[in-house]
Amino acid sequence: MSESGALSSTDSLSPGVTIEVRDEIWLVTHVTRSTDGFRVKARGLSDYVRDHEATFFTALDKDLKVIDPTQVTVSLDDSSNYRRTRLWLEATMRKTPVPLYQESLSVADQMLADPLEYQLAAVRKTLSSANLRPRVLIADAVGLGKTLEMGMILAELIRRGRGERILVVTPRHIMEQFQQEMWTRFAIPLVRLDSVGIQQVRQKLPASRNPFTYFPRVIVSMDTLKSPKYRAQLEKVHWDAVVIDEIHNATNAGTQNNELARTLAPTAEALILASATPHNGDPESFKEILRLLDPTAVMPDGTIDAEAAQRLIIRRHRNSPEVSGFVGEKWAPRNEPQNFLVAASKEENGVAAELNHVWISPGASNPIKDRLFPWTLVKAFLSSPAALGETVSNRLKKASAPEEKRALETLSQLNSAITPQTSQKYQSLLSYLGDIGVKKNSDTRVVIFSERVATLHWLQENLIRDLKMPPNSIAVMHGGLPDQEQMRLVDEFKKTDSPIRIMITGDVASEGVNLHTLCHNLVHYDIPWSLIRIQQRNGRIDRYGQTHNPSIVTFLLDPAEDSKVGEVHVLERLMEREHEAHSLLGDAASLMGKHSERLEEETIREVLRGAQNFNDAVADPAEVLENPAGLDDIDWLLAQIAQADAKAETEAEAETENQTAPDAASNSTQHAQRRLYAQESSFLYDCLLEGFNNVPEDSINRGGVGFKKHDNDIVELTPTDDLRRRLDFLPQDYVAARKVKEDLLLASTLMRGQERLNAARTGEDGSTWPSAHYLGPLHPVTSWAADRALATMPRSEIPAASGKVTEPTVLLMSTLSNRRGQIVSRSFVASSGPFDTEVLSDPIQWLHSIGLDETAINPGTAALPDDIEQLISLAVQAARGEIRPLMIAARAQAQTRVEHWAKRAEAWNNKRSGAASTSRTARTAKLIEEQQKLSNALEPDRELIRPLAVILPQPATLNTEV
Repeated sequence: MSESGALSSTDSLSPGVTIEVRDEIWLVTHVTRSTDGFRVKARGLSDYVRDHEATFFTALDKDLKVIDPTQVTVSLDDSSNYRRTRLWLEATMRKTPVPLYQESLSVADQMLADPLEYQLAAVRKTLSSANLRPRVLIADAVGLGKTLEMGMILAELIRRGRGERILVVTPRHIMEQFQQEMWTRFAIPLVRLDSVGIQQVRQKLPASRNPFTYFPRVIVSMDTLKSPKYRAQLEKVHWDAVVIDEIHNATNAGTQNNELARTLAPTAEALILASATPHNGDPESFKEILRLLDPTAVMPDGTIDAEAAQRLIIRRHRNSPEVSGFVGEKWAPRNEPQNFLVAASKEENGVAAELNHVWISPGASNPIKDRLFPWTLVKAFLSSPAALGETVSNRLKKASAPEEKRALETLSQLNSAITPQTSQKYQSLLSYLGDIGVKKNSDTRVVIFSERVATLHWLQENLIRDLKMPPNSIAVMHGGLPDQEQMRLVDEFKKTDSPIRIMITGDVASEGVNLHTLCHNLVHYDIPWSLIRIQQRNGRIDRYGQTHNPSIVTFLLDPAEDSKVGEVHVLERLMEREHEAHSLLGDAASLMGKHSERLEEETIREVLRGAQNFNDAVADPAEVLENPAGLDDIDWLLAQIAQADAKAETEAEAETENQTAPDAASNSTQHAQRRLYAQESSFLYDCLLEGFNNVPEDSINRGGVGFKKHDNDIVELTPTDDLRRRLDFLPQDYVAARKVKEDLLLASTLMRGQERLNAARTGEDGSTWPSAHYLGPLHPVTSWAADRALATMPRSEIPAASGKVTEPTVLLMSTLSNRRGQIVSRSFVASSGPFDTEVLSDPIQWLHSIGLDETAINPGTAALPDDIEQLISLAVQAARGEIRPLMIAARAQAQTRVEHWAKRAEAWNNKRSGAASTSRTARTAKLIEEQQKLSNALEPDRELIRPLAVILPQPATLNTEV
């Protein structure tokens, strides 16, 4: 050991230790194994590098030394209420990740979201020690809050030191919505990048620098990332967590989306996939999801390992027992849907008859050989005269046969007679909108869905005229609009001060978009011939957080002639079946067993043609409920997983109620959700007092931050230069909208945070970003303030405070890390001698019990014993012996996980020897080989013991007063 107390070995490298490298002092924040040593992320502590972040490689920085954490000096704390001691302990505990496989949750239930048990259960399952690494498919039905579950999982990963680098991939139109949810509720900042944004980053960097290493946490659309030009760069980047929303869009082999998913999955420490419709009808696509999560989950012969699927998939729906008992008033039940059968006008009947006699049932005089196009005409007719006119016009441009041209021209002429005044379906819509109160100067809002863009614009044009509403009160959205415009429209529709009252949208809004904030009325102006699409549409307003009973209506044109065009009862029954499935099963996808909108549409077309019976094509939900054995293999598996999840959650609740002791290996389960400070704002203020020489209220020019604590649970401060640098990694729309680099407002309570969020969501605050951001346990401002406070404390020094102890007592923290630098066990020990050492199951409770809380009194009369160095040395030795059983248990648990994985890999390889060799099995074998190397690196191999503080007996006079 050097005179400075530095260790030349890197064996003690672990998050939270101090290192000396390049003649500067740094605090280690992250450690990972590299090819020939360790990759160390650290934040500067010494003056020249203070608050700067850097990455070091032990193979290159040969002078890197770990400051021996046991070689400390002790300084009496002379601060009021022992603020410095409490601050040091709280900050050190926060900076030290909680154990990798800790079963209990640390921060997920402290965010700006209702801590619903079924959502917390999803987090626990994802982080379970049954997984080698966090891997999950969240397959909950529409509306249950998959985004919130993903946010909770990411928050826990960050607290465990596993969320430094995060990549989120979503469809384009929900990027901003997802980004807002992560930041406003969880304080997880994601920088939104599109192709232009990536190019801007590249311009800032040297040509050799990978643009995906610039921002640590980003959100990018799948359409942007799927480009082959980014694939080579993505393959070289490691992510702590990758989230892919709507993963069913990336499961078809050979597509760019699938190549993207295959590229990202192996680079992710944690992989979180989400889809309400994970089964698209092709078993291979579903298996592809499982292979992304765990290559051993699908055997070489193509069979699914049911045990692995149970471990990897979460599946619940609105009426699952574990869900229905918790959502309560936060999810109002759906009203009985209304299907309006509208008698066709004379003009509409004329078109229907023409379609039937000439196109659908033409006999020998069929004007076209294409058997599908006539049904395209039918769908267009049932949508609107504008849609039919567009379809006919486009076909005429390509038609060459005289018979087809004549038939199209006749149809066009008949269709031109249908005007808004003679369209009975449109007139019925107009009447309905008036009945529910949609009019000028009304607050009532409605979403109108249609499959055809021509219908969207036709409705907009005519509704503006007939409702006498301003043009900006009726908006149209479809997939052809630019990303920014789509996100703007969705954003505007949620605001109270937005003029938009009617959102007329195509099915681009049916996936992932939340429209329920101020709207509970939905209209199907035309009906998708797909249960999946109907369910997705309804889920835009029928979801968690909807406090009004959702009203869903459908308009069905009913031609007078008895023809296949007039088979509206088929579509009416389709809507009824979706509602029955929603009530009984919570999901409609299994009724047809197709799991593909295209295949469902083809089936309904056959029913309309009379080639298939409706009941054969669309199962009765009651029969499915009574006889699940009739489901296909994947549906049956998902049903079994849903039942198992419900049972597991019930058992977990019972176990939690009966639990009296923490897990021996992690030894931090009970205190993980508790802190020394009752309020986050109190911790922030103490950090600012320490970091700004007790004058945080002063202006920046006078050495403070202009800190103000308002009566309405809002705190305010002016960012310093070093804080502004950190704000560059926040969502830039938020930074610009709220001008947070000039003045930063924080909501210090859940109630105020939710109030500000609600005001932002409805536009009352002038932006959908809250004016005061909730100060949660992961907030970057608190992290910055803690760093500023810690930087003022001399290195290798720990505080001494008085407390209710009989002998001088040393509080120590012990951590066990694996070869990747991840903490797998964390324990706290109180030692007053070799024979008086105790492992603390709850260090926070212990500190409170000895009087070290916010009411502590510092008489300023304590004195350090002469043998303080010997006391600490003996305490370190005693702690090492006391925690040895816990460390042995942690190693045993880690070894069990590794062995379990090895057995799965061996079983897969054994089956491979008897199966045909394919490119897929070869690729999977390579992934398994790579994971085998990973499993070896997860074995614990480094133990670290750190003295944190010395507690001295209180003076006799103080004991008497107490």
